[in-house]
Amino acid sequence: MGESNLAGLAAAVLQPGFVGTAPPPWICRWLGAGLGSVVLFSRNVVDPAQVAALTAALRAERPDVIVAIDEEAGDVTRIESGRGSSRPGNLALGAVDDPVLTEEVARDLGGELAAAGITLNYAPDVDVNSNPDNPVIGVRSFGADPALVARHTTAWVRGLQAAGVAACAKHFPGHGDTRVDSHHDLPRITADRQRLHAVELGPFRAAVAAGVQAVMTGHLLVPALDPGLPATLSERILGGLLREEMGFNGVVVTDAVEMRAVAGRYGLAGAAVRALAAGADAICVGGEHADEQTARHLRDAIVAAVIAGQLPEERLAEAAKRVGQLAAWTVAARAERAGPDVLKAGPDVLKAGPDVLKAGPGAAQGGPGAAQADGSAVGLLAARRAVRITTGAAATPLPLAAAPHVVEFEPPPNIAIGTATPWGVAAPLAELVPGTTSARWSEATVPTDPTAGAAGRPLVLVVRDLHRHGWMRAAVDRALTGRPDAVVVELGVPALVVGSVHVATHGATRAAGRAVAELLGGGALSPGW
Repeated sequence: MGESNLAGLAAAVLQPGFVGTAPPPWICRWLGAGLGSVVLFSRNVVDPAQVAALTAALRAERPDVIVAIDEEAGDVTRIESGRGSSRPGNLALGAVDDPVLTEEVARDLGGELAAAGITLNYAPDVDVNSNPDNPVIGVRSFGADPALVARHTTAWVRGLQAAGVAACAKHFPGHGDTRVDSHHDLPRITADRQRLHAVELGPFRAAVAAGVQAVMTGHLLVPALDPGLPATLSERILGGLLREEMGFNGVVVTDAVEMRAVAGRYGLAGAAVRALAAGADAICVGGEHADEQTARHLRDAIVAAVIAGQLPEERLAEAAKRVGQLAAWTVAARAERAGPDVLKAGPDVLKAGPDVLKAGPGAAQGGPGAAQADGSAVGLLAARRAVRITTGAAATPLPLAAAPHVVEFEPPPNIAIGTATPWGVAAPLAELVPGTTSARWSEATVPTDPTAGAAGRPLVLVVRDLHRHGWMRAAVDRALTGRPDAVVVELGVPALVVGSVHVATHGATRAAGRAVAELLGGGALSPGW
């Protein structure tokens, strides 16, 4: 095969990101030259109408382009990064433990994504969060019980894909039992094979059984499966375990290949080539390196690896074929969602903008396909159901009797979640209860007395993963010593329950903040949220 044909195959297996709220010229050129997918980040999102216009512009260049996004509908959100997710996230859904609700939330999300022209979602996160000190999974997981995670994985995959968006279970073979963030270094999973099959792999088996279209690899060293290579680069794990033992026939997509767990050891191009050789079909890149030079570097490295005999041409062709099969699934799903008239209209309709598809099933009733500008109604319902209250002796009655002072303790930023997405309880509570005051402290700014300004009024202490941050625990202990009547609101994993009244939301989304604000304030916020 000639180099030009190889270049087309190499472009087909890339899933690059880009900068801007409209496709840059280089993306448009590449779509005409074989690029099969792109991935959107929060930097590409303004509002639903803008995203729909962006995806329509992409399809004008290539009607079957796969448009991916990392939208977990929880603390990790791209489509609602400007305001925070109007859905509660996985841990909250696991706390409710109603698979019917989980499927409904995922279908609701799928309707919003499909209306915006997005066809592949890097979700759900099906990791079993068995280590509460995990710095990168936490509330992104449905929980620590493998059976619970498996049944909600099934529900989430079915709901999302019923709305016409391909789901992607991550991070194979399981990122839950680690204290290392693979954005920064290579986590090591020390479990033996028996434990892996009993815990980590169960939700992935459930995803495969539910017909998940894609699986995302984790940049993890799992010696029980392969003592030498991270999962993303391991043929034993991707080929032997995922393909042969578990019977997965869909697309295997890597976690972002620029993450230090693999790029720091093998280089960007080296990691991409090794991943393809191991059995990956699509290379996700562009969270940090979102430019044509990076895409060209990877494409040329893949071609060179084939010519040098380091990557079999048949393996590259197989990967490109699988990406094409996923593209065909997304085309069929979009056409089915749009209705029989679109099916008769031929391929040109797939280039159309949002007006063709936005009125999908349920649009008139506010279901999948309806505008989401005011937030998800089913998401708020789920967030309310996920709230858990623990009380001790002399507990402060809820709702609060007067306007409170709210102190929010901000943990260090998490790369997966990002720093721009707003969170908290103070803002929605102030909207509901006039006179509410607030302060926000980080490790660098927290004063000796973090409750200053709370004299004579109820005090609310808002934390995220209190058990993981010693400085935060010390500050809360000081606050509770002087104000044992304070209400503690945990927006992270509720592994540590303190205070006479402890409220756990199981996530820090906008929906979670609103749900707890309504609990504390004793009312309902306005519908437009």
